[in-house]
Amino acid sequence: MTEPTVHPAVEEIRKLFDLKGGLVYGEAVNQLEHALQCGALAEAEGAAPSLVLAAVLHDVGHMLHRDAAGAVNAGDDDCHELLGARFLLNRFGPEVAEPVRLHVDAKRYLCAREPGYWAALSPLSQRTLEIQGGPFSEQEAAAFEQRPHAQGAIKLRRWDDLGKKAAVATPPLSHYLALAANLPIGSTAQ
Repeated sequence: MTEPTVHPAVEEIRKLFDLKGGLVYGEAVNQLEHALQCGALAEAEGAAPSLVLAAVLHDVGHMLHRDAAGAVNAGDDDCHELLGARFLLNRFGPEVAEPVRLHVDAKRYLCAREPGYWAALSPLSQRTLEIQGGPFSEQEAAAFEQRPHAQGAIKLRRWDDLGKKAAVATPPLSHYLALAANLPIGSTAQ
């Protein structure tokens, strides 16, 4: 009997959360708590496994950046969505990577399209929005709507906004790593 194949990224992700999951970046939660809350929200809505994993890993770029908090404090964009998407693309494919890459654009889109969305953002999200280019113009918003993973990114963004509460019970990281282990390498399945 052969051993089941374990997705090679699972241990890499576990180590990254062990090393940097405790980082706090200006919200009431740390990276791990935020990731788990976003994953739980995605699961509660019945999202596809690839989108649940994207929700859990959407801020992995903050943990990959050498000093994400320092960049934000200096008023610089850490481009965490691009770092994260690059990290995830070869490991899980575009179904996980693209919503991660587009979740900042989804924030810019929602600010342009939904009255009151900006005011409902956390103070840190408002600050980073300005660093990230501010709300989309009408033309940028229309172009965003045409992107293949835009709707997934909008859902992810909403979970991102909601997943910032202290002391929320969620499944552990191992629950989501098991989900990741079941996705093919470079998955194209929804």
